[in-house]
Amino acid sequence: MILLSSLDFTLPLHNPVIIFSLVLFIILFAPIIFNKIKVPHIIGLIIAGVLVGPYGLNLLKRDSSIVLFGTVGLLYIMFLAGLEIDLAEFKKNRKRILVFGMLTFIFPLTVGTIASYYVLGYSFLSSLLLASMFSTHTLVSYPIASKYGVIRNRAISMTVGGTMITDILALLILAGIAGMTKEGVSSAFWLQLGLSTIVFVTVVFAVFPIIIRWFFKHYDDSISQYIFVLAMVFLASFLAEAAGIEAIIGAFFSGLVLNKFVPHSSPLMNRIDFVGNALFIPFFLISVGMLVDITVLVKGWGALKVAGVILFVALATKYLAAWLTQRIFKLTATEGKMIFGLSASHAAATLAIILVGYNIITGETASGEPIRLLNEDVLNGTIILILVSCGVSSFVVEDASKKMALDQDQEEANVSEEQVNEKILVSLAYPDMVIQLVDFGVMLKSKKVDAPIYGLNVIDDEGNNTVGASRKILEKAVSHAVASENNIIPVTRYDSSISNGIVYTIKEHNVSDIVIGLHKKADQHTFLGTKAENIIRRVHETIYIYRPTQPLNTFKRIVVAIPPKAETEPGFLHWLRKLMMIAKEAGIAINFYGTPVTNHAIEKIIERSPDVVKINFNEFSNWDDFLIFSRELKANDLFIIISSRKGHNSHIPQLNKLPYYLSNYFLNQSLIILYPKQLESGINMGDIEQADSNLIETISEQIGAIGKAGKYIKDLFTNR
Repeated sequence: MILLSSLDFTLPLHNPVIIFSLVLFIILFAPIIFNKIKVPHIIGLIIAGVLVGPYGLNLLKRDSSIVLFGTVGLLYIMFLAGLEIDLAEFKKNRKRILVFGMLTFIFPLTVGTIASYYVLGYSFLSSLLLASMFSTHTLVSYPIASKYGVIRNRAISMTVGGTMITDILALLILAGIAGMTKEGVSSAFWLQLGLSTIVFVTVVFAVFPIIIRWFFKHYDDSISQYIFVLAMVFLASFLAEAAGIEAIIGAFFSGLVLNKFVPHSSPLMNRIDFVGNALFIPFFLISVGMLVDITVLVKGWGALKVAGVILFVALATKYLAAWLTQRIFKLTATEGKMIFGLSASHAAATLAIILVGYNIITGETASGEPIRLLNEDVLNGTIILILVSCGVSSFVVEDASKKMALDQDQEEANVSEEQVNEKILVSLAYPDMVIQLVDFGVMLKSKKVDAPIYGLNVIDDEGNNTVGASRKILEKAVSHAVASENNIIPVTRYDSSISNGIVYTIKEHNVSDIVIGLHKKADQHTFLGTKAENIIRRVHETIYIYRPTQPLNTFKRIVVAIPPKAETEPGFLHWLRKLMMIAKEAGIAINFYGTPVTNHAIEKIIERSPDVVKINFNEFSNWDDFLIFSRELKANDLFIIISSRKGHNSHIPQLNKLPYYLSNYFLNQSLIILYPKQLESGINMGDIEQADSNLIETISEQIGAIGKAGKYIKDLFTNR
């Protein structure tokens, strides 16, 4: 009892332990309770914020700690929007994004200004500022779309891009009006804002990538990487504010920059999603709810009239902009609904604009009371708008996301037989290459099917490995894969040789893609090594021999050297799709070097492919001049050589010189030697040559034995 009496239970609560515990229980139980009554969890968190906030039960005060976590949550939402967006889709839809951004800005601004001026009777400046608030929107419902896995849809890319356009333009109006009321706006003001914005954009998109790439090359610790990502996000947000624009713009831009460095199937991405959705974003939603004052409904008709006009104009104009965008670009009804749902919610930027307008005093009444640019009725009406618009947005986005996810599942059900039978095997022999090989194996996995990935370690009779070492390697592989929500099936095999163990495992599990790390002591004489050469000779599936010198997420380009007639090989389409998938996942360009015929074949396939990435074609047919790549390749390029087994269509004699070239001129280059799939029924000249060699060796041994026997008989008779 003595201990309890020392605790302070006065309202609002002041004990930080109790406050944090209460918030965590709200985050835990609010979604569970509201999901049972078919209400989106986002609305549950906002309503919970209303109940515990200063205008509800007054359990919590909206103090600096709540504001801090709420601000972090808002920036986190914008950061995730930039990080998770499909950059290829974003670039492809840039014209649509511009059109939607202007529509969803101009309609609310125009209609809002007219309604505020003529219906509510405000001055022109007050009407313009209030209307700019209608134009903005906050992606409060974005986590719902993310939960259903539909964030790469073009409608979501358009809405996210449109958010940046509307917020920037609205905040420019805010800056202009604030300056005009203070008599401080001039051409110098706009010039300074323009220059500072250019400097900010240059630093984020030119300097940040250099810093990020350097960090990821030198530090692979998971905690350090996560802290570094957060630091870059908030640095970009601070730089945006320093430039005179909103911090959310900086958070979004940092997400776009980091998009290429954080693969969507990586452990780092999993940690970013987990922390944001578990802590920061719920804090933001609760803080929004704590702003809502439901007592404004009984404070007279003035607040209700303003709230009614604000609600009608804000929702109607956003719907009109979404509907027109859908009609202009012939989007589906579900995509149009998604655009409206995401752009309907008002929160952060809306509140910022209204609070600035409320705090601008333009004069005084006869009784000495301040005359504000936006009065208290507007502030209260805005609070109602935040609650209602977030509710409408959540319900609409939830419904649209369900339909999109269902359509997506139906599309993914139509997969080829090859994709259904896809199985990936990663040979794990070197402890220091486990993470790179696992990452590459995960990246090879098709997103349309849940293909198994096997992690294999072979213990042979020669004592090259031990049971303890094998267990550690596989445990490291499994834990790394689990961190990215991928599963690796660990396989330990005992065999007479490592190559036998790999070959028989491939055959037993019907593996389609094999990833092998290039051994450390590779030179021009034993570049691939006898184990890899045996596997290549005996296995007909696609083989990737990988030598990583830097992490996959730090590459700028993929450079692919293709021999003539590669398009005639049975595995041509398979490896091309895999490379396209890797480039799309990493968000980088591919440069193909091949004959005009091969390049044309690739171009035709890419035209029918939905995986749009930046492609460059270069004519290359003189493999005697292979060293040209030593000049073409850059430090952050991934070099992929499409090879071929002997006796097949695309095999050329110059491929036999690859060990010499690669071990002498490409020592520090990350590279993959790719052997395409071949038909087992095909005649492999390599096998014939090997058989001939063995036969010749056997005949030579027999001739030698016969010669020795003849000499012995001759000596025997001579002695007699």
